[in-house]
Amino acid sequence: MYTFDSRVRYSETSADGRLTPEKLIDYFQDCSTFQSEDIGAGVEKIRSRGLAWMIVYWRVEIRRMPVLGEQIRIGTLPYEMKGSIGLRNFMMETADGERLACANSVWSLIDTKTMHPVRIPADIVDVYQLGDRLDMLYDSRKIRIPDVPGEEKLPVVVKEYHLDSNRHMNNGQYVRIAMGYLPPETEISVLRIDYRRQARLGDRIIPVVYELPSRIDPMTDHTDILDTGTASEREGRTVCVSLNDNDGRPYAVLEIKN
Repeated sequence: MYTFDSRVRYSETSADGRLTPEKLIDYFQDCSTFQSEDIGAGVEKIRSRGLAWMIVYWRVEIRRMPVLGEQIRIGTLPYEMKGSIGLRNFMMETADGERLACANSVWSLIDTKTMHPVRIPADIVDVYQLGDRLDMLYDSRKIRIPDVPGEEKLPVVVKEYHLDSNRHMNNGQYVRIAMGYLPPETEISVLRIDYRRQARLGDRIIPVVYELPSRIDPMTDHTDILDTGTASEREGRTVCVSLNDNDGRPYAVLEIKN
């Protein structure tokens, strides 16, 4: 497993002094970027070939968020590459080896001119050392939008500061937007993100928030919904946030369990 060490910075924490979910995603993404750069398959290297990796799906399991100043180690392990798809695990742990979080991710290699998936070239596959996947839950990469009324929020317009080097909205920014609709003290146990389309500069994102109790499985049945309850009863709830365009088509769908 490829790893790098870091320390939780003040700029990466929320009001409670813990690492924020979007910064956790940033750490994971940085880790895979560092690995690719170190083995000669970095961003500019594959861009010169008209290629780019695009994230399709995240499942992040969080045991504990590290706090300000805490020493951390971030690791990543690609475990399968087939066709246009690359599968990759991530983990974050303390300096003493306490597992803080782990993740599964699905990536697609695309042609930057056609924006269509392409088969991963053999020489790119060869430079990565594939390993055994981590022991965690592996679920469907598609998140089903709940069949219950959702609450539409104020639109968010994609600005320059939302973008990454591919000129579309950075992966962590979707998380940042969705987290704004949860109480600040929310402790997340599972975060799933289903990326559908790329949001670009000037696009108008309309968030729609759905809330349901944890005893309802969002993958199967959304019909038996309890009352929303008081703030103290919100523990164990699942929140689904669909980040839509003007026509109601999702750019991304996020499922957040506490």
